[in-house]
Amino acid sequence: MKIIDIESWNRKEHFDFFSKMASPYFGFTTEVDCTKAYENAKKNDYSFFAYYLYKSMVAINSVDELKLRIVDGRVILYDEVHIGSIIGRADGTFGFSFFEYSNNFEVFNESLQNQITAVQNSTGLGISNDVLPINHIRHTTIPWNSFTTVLHPTNFDPKECIPKIAFGKFNIKNGRKFMPVSIEAHHGLADGIHLAKYFEEFQKQLDL
Repeated sequence: MKIIDIESWNRKEHFDFFSKMASPYFGFTTEVDCTKAYENAKKNDYSFFAYYLYKSMVAINSVDELKLRIVDGRVILYDEVHIGSIIGRADGTFGFSFFEYSNNFEVFNESLQNQITAVQNSTGLGISNDVLPINHIRHTTIPWNSFTTVLHPTNFDPKECIPKIAFGKFNIKNGRKFMPVSIEAHHGLADGIHLAKYFEEFQKQLDL
C-alpha cells in the first residue's frame, strides 16, 4: 500500500477537477474475443464465468490506476484489489459476494464457488457495501443479453471511487465469440488510456 503525495502528483489537477463533480465516473463499453477462453474453460470443466472473472481480475491488478482509492481525503495505491460480484439465485433475486483475489486460478475458483453456494443459500442482498474493504472491484453479469451500454445506479458521491465492471452475453460473429464488457472508474484517478490498458491485458489473458 502506498499513499500518493497529491501535491506532487502529476494527476493533481485532474483529481481536483473531477473530484468536485457530483458524479465523477466515466467509462465505456467494448467487446473482447472470448473464443479461446470459452474453449479452455469447457475443456477443463471450469465455469466460464469463473474463468473470465479470474482473467479480468488479473488484468485489473496489472493497472495501478485501477487500484487507486480515495480514503479520508487521501489517495492510496493498494498492492492488490479483490472481488465483489453479484450472484444470481434460482428465484430471480441476487446477493452480493466478496472474496480475496489470488493469482492462482484454483484458489480463486474455490473461493468463488464457496461464495456462490453461500449466496444461493441465503436471501436478501447479503454483504453490505459499507463493510467491504475499499480495495475491491464491483462486478455484475448480464448473462441473458448482449449490450452496447450499461447504466449503473449511483449515489452521486464524489468520494465514490470503486471501479464497476459489467459483463454481458457473448455474440458469435464469423465463428468467434465476442463478449461485451463495460468498465467505469473515477475520472480523477484514471483516464481512458488506463481503461484501455485493462482491456488490452484482459484480451491477452483470454487468449492464453
